[in-house]
Parts: sequence; C-alpha cells; structure tokens
Amino acid sequence: MKLLSIAIPCYNSQDYMRHAIETLLAGGEDVEILVVNDGSKDKTADIAAEYQQKYPTIVRAINKENGGHGDAVMTGLKNATGLYFKAVDSDDWVDEECLKRVLAQLRAFTEQKEEIDMLICNYVYDKVGVKHKHVMQYRHAVPQNRVFDWNETRFKIGEYLLMHSVIYRTALLNKCGLNLPKHTFYVDELYVYQPLPMVKKMYYMDENLYHYFIGREDQSVQENVMIRRIDQALLVNRMLVTEVDLSKVTNKRKQAYMRRYLEIVTTVSSILLLKSGTAENKQKKDELWKFIREENPYVYKKLRHGLMGHVLHLPGKGGRRIALAGPEKVLKFFEFRGERPHPPLRADCNPPTPKSGKKAKPGYRRIANYLKVSSTRRMRI
Repeated sequence: MKLLSIAIPCYNSQDYMRHAIETLLAGGEDVEILVVNDGSKDKTADIAAEYQQKYPTIVRAINKENGGHGDAVMTGLKNATGLYFKAVDSDDWVDEECLKRVLAQLRAFTEQKEEIDMLICNYVYDKVGVKHKHVMQYRHAVPQNRVFDWNETRFKIGEYLLMHSVIYRTALLNKCGLNLPKHTFYVDELYVYQPLPMVKKMYYMDENLYHYFIGREDQSVQENVMIRRIDQALLVNRMLVTEVDLSKVTNKRKQAYMRRYLEIVTTVSSILLLKSGTAENKQKKDELWKFIREENPYVYKKLRHGLMGHVLHLPGKGGRRIALAGPEKVLKFFEFRGERPHPPLRADCNPPTPKSGKKAKPGYRRIANYLKVSSTRRMRI
C-alpha cells in the first residue's frame, strides 16, 4: 500500500502540469500520483498518459467528464489507495526535499503503528514579481514534531489551515462524508473544514512543503473574479453551515477555530456582495445571513454578535462606508496569509463625527479602529 495518494485536478493544464508532476515524483514508490483530467480540451490527457506510461507504478491517469475542481478532487479521493491523501493544484508544486522528509515521517508513523488524522506543513505564496515570498507557518500555533490534540493548539486571528497545508488520513476523508459540489470554485474551504470534527490527532512539521502559485489573471482568488463567481462562493458558504453543526463540536478550542474560519469566509462573502454595489447582491447578502439564522441559530448568534458581524450590519451610509473601508484587509484574511490585526490607531484617528454633532458610539470607534480607518477615510495597512 502507498503511503500518500496525491490528486492533481487538471483542466486545460498543459502549460504547467508537468512541473507539478515532476516535483511529486521525488516521492518515488511511496506515493501514487493521480492525474485527474477533468474533461480538458488541450493536451492534458496526453501528458497524463505519457507520465503513466513512463512511471506505471507511481502515476495513474484518470479521465473524466468535466465536473469542476471539487469533482476532480473527489474522483482522486475515490481512486486513492494510499494511507494519506493530499490534493495539489496543477499550477502549484511541492518542494522535493520537504516531500521526502514528510514521507519519512509518515513511514515512521506506519512502522510505529501510530495513526494520525492530519499532518500540517507550511505553504509558500509564490506570487509573480514578488522577491520575498510569504510563508504561512504555524510555529506558534501548534507544537512541532510530536503528536498533539486540539487542546494544545493556539491559533490566532488570521491563522488558518488551508488545503495547501494539510495532509489528511484517507479513511477519515471517506468517513466524514465529504462531497464537494460540481462546477464550483472555492471548494477548498469545504475540503479543509468539513473533516475537522473527526480530527483528533495531529502532527506539525515546520517544512515549506507546498508552493501556491499566484499570478494568473483568471485565478479564482482575484477580487474581480470572486465577485463574478459570488454565487459559487455563497454555495460553499452555506455548505459550511449545513455540513457541520458547530453546536455539536464539543472541544472548545476546535469549535473556536472553526467558528473563526466560518466567520472570515462569511465576512468575505458579505463584503464582496456589498462592494459590487448592486441592489441584487445587497439582497443576497441579507439572504445569506437569514439562511444562517434559520439553518443554525447557534452559529448565527456567534457570527452576528462577533466583531465582523457588527461591522457588516452597521446602519446607514456610515456603516456601509466602514464595512467597505477595509475589503483589501479582509481579502488578505481570505488568502489566509496569517496576518494579525494591527493594534488600535491613535486616539485622534476616529471615524468622522456624525452630522447630528453627536460623538460616535464606542462600538463604532472600536470597529473603525480595528479596520484601520483613518479620519481621512483611507485604510492604512
């Protein structure tokens, strides 16, 4: 049996998939590389077949009708035979030496008959034109190089696990009922969130394993693309609410982490809807919160009465201005860069005094300071 199954969802990936595959081949016979051709119209299928012929015991080419990124991941999972599972996008890649060390640790677990649910590594934002690459690491959030549970985690605001940073036990993914929707972007949020209630034993390696490429104009995390695909983001947002009942997550630290994750995803959805400026999307924002309230009152109460819940529901034009003043900051949260909120502004950097001449309410000022809104209505990051 293979140690690690790695699914590579591919759609018209002929220009960059070779790099992803080549870096994964460093794992040798410990890995199976599942190249899932998601109905591509270019030479993706030919390239996958070429690698399968050249490395028949490592690479498997899987051809399917187009179903989108999530469906391709699910196809990889259904065909996986490894003890552990990871998804790697076709335009991303892994560090070969890091991969070898990760496999050595997974092999040690197997030899010691130790079973973990999730292995965590760092990932690198490989952004085009940026000299110093940003590394998302978890050194202060979790213990290193030993098995731990949720009671030992210290995730701070802005520290989130992403699909890029996790390796799940394959059996756990199959057991948790994961079912990513077809033809939908942003399913990576669901992939990394839905299994968490079943995750108990974890292990963190301070290795920059995954390189997340940022630079294509059509990339799904570009703000204008996100607004255009907002209905897909809303579908995933709703599934985060329905697929996991947070009230039944008994571990307090786990529940707190999952609540913050859901909060930031919901905040991003709401801000993008407001920023689009259309009445239709404003209504969709209200409908999203109504859905959460009706589907899970416990979750609604936690989100609505949190800081960002107050921001998104401030009344009047002033409230809307504050909600929209910091979209870039919130979108950075969405990219999960691990940035913590800045300290409060100086006392003289408060929101403008309302026309009535009354002083701004303390809560209003606290929210404005959190979003770094200056008296000139500019956001400083």
